[in-house]
Amino acid sequence: MHASTQLPGKSALFVSALLGGIIFTSCASARQPSNQALSPIAAEQAASTTGNTAQKLEAPIPRARPQLIKKAAMTLVVNSVDKSIDAVSQIINKQQGDLIGLKEQQPTKESTRHTALIQIRVPQNLLEPSLDELAKLGTLKNRNITAEDVGDRLVDLQARLSNLQKTEANLQKIMDRSGSVRDVLNVAQELSNVRQSIEQINAQLKNLQNQVTYSTITLNLEAAISSTSPQRALGEQIQETWNNSTHSLSVFTVRLLKLGIWLMVYSPYLLILAAGVYGFTRWRRHSPRLTQTSESANSD
Repeated sequence: MHASTQLPGKSALFVSALLGGIIFTSCASARQPSNQALSPIAAEQAASTTGNTAQKLEAPIPRARPQLIKKAAMTLVVNSVDKSIDAVSQIINKQQGDLIGLKEQQPTKESTRHTALIQIRVPQNLLEPSLDELAKLGTLKNRNITAEDVGDRLVDLQARLSNLQKTEANLQKIMDRSGSVRDVLNVAQELSNVRQSIEQINAQLKNLQNQVTYSTITLNLEAAISSTSPQRALGEQIQETWNNSTHSLSVFTVRLLKLGIWLMVYSPYLLILAAGVYGFTRWRRHSPRLTQTSESANSD
């Protein structure tokens, strides 16, 4: 009876110990991942990986520099167009530019102005200083600048040029090999076409690069007030009068010669006409006398 009473106590103690071990093991297994996640090495590696990823995402993508074709236009009202043209030439030389066009219109009436249209080309980095210098010549009426990015076109042309040059090299290797005359002629024709395309693309590239390097300025100069042509010197007026008179004399002489030629050609008809007029006139003169003579004879 006593032995049976002690057995249930030992069984309860064993079960309690077993449950405690299971609970402890479960807790340990649950804490182990947390401890691993919080370990310094793992945290440092995770932070480094995250930082590198963020750096890669935030790193700026390199972009090619824009290839701009810039053009400018200005209109200035000046006191003297002639003096302003000389000043523009000095500014062009100072800014290392070129004068590519000049169209001047002198006033012919009191209601018209003396104007000049000038085309200028300057280095692109000196475009703004050139415009500032030109604006000092008079009163600025209007000013505008336009820009066109041709970077994509340049990249496309350069890629096409590179491909064509590779094709040219391959065709040249084929030309160096021995083969039939027909094959050689075909390859030579194809090589000629490729070289022609290369020359065309090179010309387009140089033209675009030149437009990018140099900017164009269209400058319009207008006189401040309406003006007439200045009074010319006495010698110029005399010379002009002499030229006009000699020209008039030559014209008159030529017309007389032309008239003489016409008269010579039509002289037979003129003689017949003159004879007819002369005969008719004489007949009119003698007709009254004949009438009077016949009347006197009848009266007798």
